Amino acid sequence: MQEPAGRADLDAQRAAESYMLPSVEPVQLIDPDGRHVHNDKYPLPDGDSLLGAYRELVVGRRVNDQANALVRQGRMAVYPSSHGQEACQVAAALCIEAADWLFPTYRDTVAVLARGVDPIQALTLLRGDWHSGYDPYEHNVSIQATPLATQLLHAVGVAHAAKLKGENTVVVAMCGDGATSEGDFHEALNFAAVFHVPVVFFVQNNQYAISVPLSHQSVAPSLAHKAIGYGMPGERVDGNDLAALLAVLGKAVDRARDGGGPALVEAHTYRMQSHTNADDATRYRSDDEVAQWVPKDPVMRMRTYLTELKLLDESTEKDIAAEAERVAAALREGLNAESEVDPEDLFRHVYSEKTSQLREQAAKLREELSREQL
Repeated sequence: MQEPAGRADLDAQRAAESYMLPSVEPVQLIDPDGRHVHNDKYPLPDGDSLLGAYRELVVGRRVNDQANALVRQGRMAVYPSSHGQEACQVAAALCIEAADWLFPTYRDTVAVLARGVDPIQALTLLRGDWHSGYDPYEHNVSIQATPLATQLLHAVGVAHAAKLKGENTVVVAMCGDGATSEGDFHEALNFAAVFHVPVVFFVQNNQYAISVPLSHQSVAPSLAHKAIGYGMPGERVDGNDLAALLAVLGKAVDRARDGGGPALVEAHTYRMQSHTNADDATRYRSDDEVAQWVPKDPVMRMRTYLTELKLLDESTEKDIAAEAERVAAALREGLNAESEVDPEDLFRHVYSEKTSQLREQAAKLREELSREQL
């Protein structure tokens, strides 16, 4: 028979289990009124870091507004707005180093921009062009993925490869609450935990998987609790609190880099606008519900805090706004230009060496095009 565990063993087991449990309430360092909230576990990031992150936040909000306008003008095919969620995306990009990797979703354009990707290239995919628009290896940013949760498996693969090669690389894998209902999500978490790879799963819980509310997706105490079943820690954070996001994600990234293995962070936030321009959010949620999240706006919260600390003055605010306008102007100019389409691209990137069928098809197309030009 197995001997009963001693007191010390039980205490060690309980300690191991408790470190996996997320906080009862989402971690918050700055409340909606812009006041500091003390937290023993997560220190407040320094002022310079917060000011730099705020700059990215303002630019991200302006990009969201401009992209929505470009959709209405017919210059973009679709745009999944992250208005209200920008703090999550800025923090995801800023919590990692240049050699680390970011795996975004289709809604994470602001994270892609904060990582340094050219805004026009970042929006090329959503314009409807055939390629992703940017080189993933230039900034270590995977292409944005439309299928739910598929990028999580790729993220785990990159983290596993980095571990096998002895690289000091951490991967941040982003997804939404809807993705946690997909099989790929669970496969990714299980593999990451079993092989102890340096990846941080970052779930932006914006309360809806298109029109399906969270209550119809999961009855777990929180999405962060799902991490426990795979043997990794989970944490909850206020997704509209940029400071808390930087602190919580930063700690998870540091832990992964030091060999602590994977973790799951759930950010509680809200999608203020429709799922995409093709969606009518009024069919499944009320104006009163949306209004409850207006005072929690991440931009206003951080602006109030930085202003009170005199880290943000009128001159700096104008400089940041001007930078955001420059990005918006570049987007208008770049996306208003017509794409130059080369029909030969249909055949160039199917195989490394064209098959006889592809060569035949390409020749027929060239012949047809030449007749049209006569």
